[in-house]
Amino acid sequence: MIRFGQDVCGNLEAALRREWLETNGLGGFASSTLNGLNTRRYHGLLVAATKPPVGRFVLLSKFEETLSLDGRKFDLSANRYPGVIHPQGFQFLIGFRLDPFPIFTYEVDGIQIEKTVFMVQGENTTIIQYQITSNATLPEGIELELRPLIAFRDYHSLTHENGSLDRTVETKPGVASMSPYADLPTLHLAHDAAEVEKRGNWYHNFEYDAERERGLDFVEDLFNPCVLRFDLRAKAQAAIIASTEPRDIAKANEYRLSEISRRRANVMRSPVEDDFVKALTAATDQYIVARGDQKTVVAGYHWFSDWGRDTMIALPGLTLPTKRYDVARSILRTFAQHVDRGMLPNRFPDAGETPEYNTVDATLWFFEAIRAYLAHTDDLEFVRGNLYGILTDIISWHVRGTRYGIKVDPSGLLNSGEPGVQLTWMDAKVGDWVVTSRRGKAVEIQALWYNAQCMMEDLAQKLGDSKGRKRFSSMAALTKWSFNRLLWNEKGGYLYDVVNGGPPDASIRPNQIFAVSLPHIMLSPERARAVVETVQQHLLTPYGLRSLAPSDPQYRGRYVGGSESRDGAYHQGTVWPWLTGPFITAYIRVNGSSEPARRQAEIWLSGIKDHLADAGLSHISEIFEGDPPHRPCGCIAQAWSVAELLRATVEEIYGIRPVALCEPKTVLAPMSDVLEHRVVANK
Repeated sequence: MIRFGQDVCGNLEAALRREWLETNGLGGFASSTLNGLNTRRYHGLLVAATKPPVGRFVLLSKFEETLSLDGRKFDLSANRYPGVIHPQGFQFLIGFRLDPFPIFTYEVDGIQIEKTVFMVQGENTTIIQYQITSNATLPEGIELELRPLIAFRDYHSLTHENGSLDRTVETKPGVASMSPYADLPTLHLAHDAAEVEKRGNWYHNFEYDAERERGLDFVEDLFNPCVLRFDLRAKAQAAIIASTEPRDIAKANEYRLSEISRRRANVMRSPVEDDFVKALTAATDQYIVARGDQKTVVAGYHWFSDWGRDTMIALPGLTLPTKRYDVARSILRTFAQHVDRGMLPNRFPDAGETPEYNTVDATLWFFEAIRAYLAHTDDLEFVRGNLYGILTDIISWHVRGTRYGIKVDPSGLLNSGEPGVQLTWMDAKVGDWVVTSRRGKAVEIQALWYNAQCMMEDLAQKLGDSKGRKRFSSMAALTKWSFNRLLWNEKGGYLYDVVNGGPPDASIRPNQIFAVSLPHIMLSPERARAVVETVQQHLLTPYGLRSLAPSDPQYRGRYVGGSESRDGAYHQGTVWPWLTGPFITAYIRVNGSSEPARRQAEIWLSGIKDHLADAGLSHISEIFEGDPPHRPCGCIAQAWSVAELLRATVEEIYGIRPVALCEPKTVLAPMSDVLEHRVVANK
């Protein structure tokens, strides 16, 4: 359990750098800082996913909270306005804990009140509860006043006072409903208040520090449609259910108990009794969301949707150590349905438009995700019936060529890239400037391509596709030979980052680690060790691997300023925690899986373990600055960061590894029959 006392809660700077996150399995969320002062446009008590997992709108930004004791008023909330923070309710905040959701403890004149915030799984619903927990004598008059502040706007945007907002509040016993704009959902506030007073006031000039730091618009106006007053003398508790659907306030505690039970069951999936592993296991659930009747993965909170690359990299860690095989199958089905011209989608846009396919590696990580799934489950029937034909078709498209110059060249290596397009995971782009274009034959793409061929060779053998096995074996042999001939930097003793016919790119980047961490290795033991040593020497930090060595002239150690400045540093030195996973795998592999190697890897995780109590609480940030002290940046909660740290801890440090592709447990029909059926079905 993460817990803070008054020393952190009452410290403005310490509290603002820590953020809590609640999610609903639909892509929606609730989030703010430790003291409730919103610092992002994405902060809110109800950010609803109207087209799960996208179409996200900030409906309810926050409550202004005032506790009245015999007429004396104490404000519990906090906001930043130009030149001032008002009110300063954090002065009364004496404690915060995640148990399992955010619980805030306030103390006013010896009276302690706990506020709990949680979301309901599968609904755009947030429940906020207040409970007097101290035994202090209560005054004759004790009242809690809540003033909802609504935004009703796309979560990437900001709202300002306008004349088009409908101020109508429809009140019925136990519920107040509002539909300020015709094309957005209705917000229902179920409550047990003693009184509801209709209001119609705009609050102006809220300032969001994180947006200011990012060089974006940072000032917003919010509307207060009503006031809810709760008599805490008559009943020492108050509750609100904020939802896009009408809800019964009498069921608030039922929802709470159900969520506690669900979350405890999720933590029970932890494969080992280890606090770090259990915390990451709990976190995995927040990234797995619905897309239609299947599952997908939100790449990161607050602003990412589901990305193909991130999903496939994260899938093994999010689902396999915890044995959520049904979820893994659903995710694989989701993306298999959208394969087009041999490519997996890079991104499903927020507004639900046509998927984007500007990626060379998402498709190759699809192979690795399937390989990992098979290693854990031996579920050849699922792959045979749903994926094998698609995988063989993907290989064929890559051989003959698909979008963006993605095509195997005569060397057997995979070439990719066109002017103005970013295709690898190092995908920052500012206007027409592709910061790290990496056109040609990128090192990790070749490692992934080789592993895809080897995986297909193994799979073809298991499924009785002898022709396919021979083809994939021949392709892999050529790729391995060419890789060592063209990408090994003999002078430097490590792998080039990209070769493209001109002078090879000798930048020291972390991409070469995949040539050692992926299951099938093309390098000799000596070369593999040299790669790991180079990465360790130049790129390793307490929070992950730098994206570029500090000795490089292009290195950028700070991630600050507007979008051009930040994107210019994104892959030019910025630290990425998710790369810790493949690095640990590679390090332990070249050291023979020895006990000292495992212990060293565990020591390297100490910084990330401490990070769980910073930035996004119980999560791992997207990135850190390259220079010490390595300030956390980007998304406060990133799927592949959590997934790869969980996978590496379980598989490498604890040594709980699945077997490789297992022998099929049943006799399967020849794959020639399956492929013939697929061809006929597609005509």
